Amino acid sequence: MPVKKDDSGKRWVEMELLVPGTPEQVWQAIATGPGNTAWFTPATIDEHVGGALRFDMGENGESTGEVTIWEPPSRFGYVERDWAEGAPPLATEITVTARSGSRCVIRMVHSLFASTDDWDDQMEGFEGGWPGFFQVLRLYLAHFAGMQAAVGFAMASVEAPQLAVWKRLTHGLGLAGTDTGETFALQAPESLSGTVEYIEQGDSQRYVLLRLEQPAPGIALIGTYGMGGTTNASMSFWFYGEDAGERAAASQPRWREWLRETIEKAGDA
Repeated sequence: MPVKKDDSGKRWVEMELLVPGTPEQVWQAIATGPGNTAWFTPATIDEHVGGALRFDMGENGESTGEVTIWEPPSRFGYVERDWAEGAPPLATEITVTARSGSRCVIRMVHSLFASTDDWDDQMEGFEGGWPGFFQVLRLYLAHFAGMQAAVGFAMASVEAPQLAVWKRLTHGLGLAGTDTGETFALQAPESLSGTVEYIEQGDSQRYVLLRLEQPAPGIALIGTYGMGGTTNASMSFWFYGEDAGERAAASQPRWREWLRETIEKAGDA
């Protein structure tokens, strides 16, 4: 979807999704630090207007901001002033609207004011980056809402076609040819088992969403996306329960090493 614009110079992209849960459960997931950690990335949020906000993006650094809207459980907003070098401030507004059947609609809008289209590509990129995490959010709200959570992640890049990297990744995991609803059991670099919840294979990105049963309740999001002649591969693991932090800390270095070695082979092929 292209960036929307008006005569004032405002530019924005908007996304909407239906998720399970009450407004209070959805608010906890999208407007608090522990909630964001449970489906997106480690975060801290001071829960009031003017409060500080920080997202830990791992190897991509961090993003900081300030809370601008705090109206639980329906409306949350923040501004990031340093989201990209030389860019105007980026404002995000999220609204939660209850629907029948213990469901809610989440509407997310990213907006900024600019006199040129220099930042339109980056804003359009938000639409491509969120869908995988939105799938994690749905799964978290359906099965793990409110549980203590921790996340570990791994990333690697290689100069190789995205399809070649995806094939190398899924073959290495034993997920090649698998389909939604099937069970799986991975052995390297650690044993994981559970159910394949969703698979996306598009021109720009590919990913698989797994619901974990062993070694602990959790979710894994594994995917690739292309940037010119380079392909980035990423793996995120969310664990739930009292020992979630210990499990995430133990898993992260194992998967980082495995992913780096596996992706390097795709570049040699």
